[in-house]
Amino acid sequence: MTDRLVIALAQMNQRVGDLACNAAAILEMREKAAGADLLMVPELQLTGYPPEDLVLKPEFVRRTMEAAERLIDATATPGPALLFGSIHNEDGLNYNVMILAEGGRMIARTLKRELPNYGTFDEKRVFTSGPLPEPIEFRGVKIGVPICEDIWQDVVCSHLADAGAEFLLVPNGSPYELDKDDKRALLVRSRVTMTGLPLAYLNRVGGQDELVFDGSSFIMHADGERVVQFCDWEEELLLTEWQRGPQGWLCRTRAEHQLDPFPEDVYRAMVVGLRDYVTRNGFPGVILGLSGGIDSALSAAIAVDALGADKVWCVMLPSKYTSEESLADARECAELLGCRHDVISIAPGVAAFDEALKEAFAGTTPGLAEENLQARLRMVALMALSNKFGPMLLTTGNKSEMSVGYATLYGDMSGGYNVLKDAYKTTVFALSRWRNRNKPEGALGPDGPVMPANVITKPPSAELRPDQKDEDSLPPYSDLDRILEGLIDKEMSVREVANATGEPLELVAKMEQLVLKAEYKRRQAPPGVKIGVRNFGRDRRYPISNFFHTGPEVELPR
Repeated sequence: MTDRLVIALAQMNQRVGDLACNAAAILEMREKAAGADLLMVPELQLTGYPPEDLVLKPEFVRRTMEAAERLIDATATPGPALLFGSIHNEDGLNYNVMILAEGGRMIARTLKRELPNYGTFDEKRVFTSGPLPEPIEFRGVKIGVPICEDIWQDVVCSHLADAGAEFLLVPNGSPYELDKDDKRALLVRSRVTMTGLPLAYLNRVGGQDELVFDGSSFIMHADGERVVQFCDWEEELLLTEWQRGPQGWLCRTRAEHQLDPFPEDVYRAMVVGLRDYVTRNGFPGVILGLSGGIDSALSAAIAVDALGADKVWCVMLPSKYTSEESLADARECAELLGCRHDVISIAPGVAAFDEALKEAFAGTTPGLAEENLQARLRMVALMALSNKFGPMLLTTGNKSEMSVGYATLYGDMSGGYNVLKDAYKTTVFALSRWRNRNKPEGALGPDGPVMPANVITKPPSAELRPDQKDEDSLPPYSDLDRILEGLIDKEMSVREVANATGEPLELVAKMEQLVLKAEYKRRQAPPGVKIGVRNFGRDRRYPISNFFHTGPEVELPR
């Protein structure tokens, strides 16, 4: 039995399904952790997280188990013992597992019991729940290893404490969302208080489709003191010294990082999500329509910070309704960012379609169809450039627009990824103001402003008809976003939202019906970074054909 352990905690990125790459990264961390007794990496680090329906593919599970055996064999070489996340199949059932290996053999394994099946999580679909886990014995020390969701319910930690665990090591795959740091800290504080045991919370970093992992790993003593705080968004390896004393085990290491506050945390989540999505899917860069408005300006800034100016191509696609102000703002924005900027007029295309549709549209009044034609022609041009030269088309719509359908299907909704998909318009304003005054760590863009101040201060407009403003069709965004947060993020009824916000009941009811009516559009939208508790996608799964609403009947424009 030892009274001292050096435990290396590796906050790592991942590549889902790339077993060889993930295994090599784990072994590289093991080499860097020389001098430690034990190295722990995050949940399912061998497969990447979340593996989703890859787990239902027998060949994937077979190869994962083979790769796990090779990792176990690799511990025969000098270095710390290895505690890593993988998949274990037994009697045809798949389990989420942490394996402890040393000296070329498996010492122990523990199976995840609590399988999350809410929001973005579908683990009950692919994994089987394990039994209540017992502590793992390592060098005479009983270590509890609850896996991620196992600490969100109290039964596993309570059982491990009753079974003699001396401290808890928790591997996680916990995605970023607003205020998640506070939620994790409160949760862990309740678990260490309940069990009387210190706890190391290890999370991963990096982007995986719509999810972004922020790291932010930490160690908390049984009295609730946070003695170690990892950085957020970056990989980090830390060797922590643990000592047994009269009151049990304590971590002697001290490390403190300041976590990003709002809105910097949201901005960095978008940068990480876009960077990993573009690079892992083999795109040489991105192309986007730069309209002179705030959404496209912010999207371009995030893209430059994530990928570099040489990998961002901005195209202004003016029509006869595009103002000189917008042309100038778009040009200045591209100049500030240092990225390529082209101007391609859609006026000839609009004229050609006006002529082609003249007979079919005869006797009708120009309206949404003609407006949407412009948005769709812009996407035809952008997709042609994307197909010809290879960059991924970056969509630039925000969550406020997506919520109420103020977006054109097969028009400005088209593309491969959308960093603003889960950001309400008020958040877009906050992010733009912040980035014009600050440059986040690791950003590849300019040190100074990334967009003209006029882009932030001028009234938003789609510029699809003369003198058009967003507020001609929608409430002011400061009011709209409060309504949408109640209806979508908090799942409140129309009356509850009206009471909470002070907005007229009829207005809230109209917004609810717009949200429900636009469901079919959102199902066809590209993926985008999740930042809130209810993103459009896996968090919120409403039927398209849906006749339930919570407010009075209101007449909507057709």
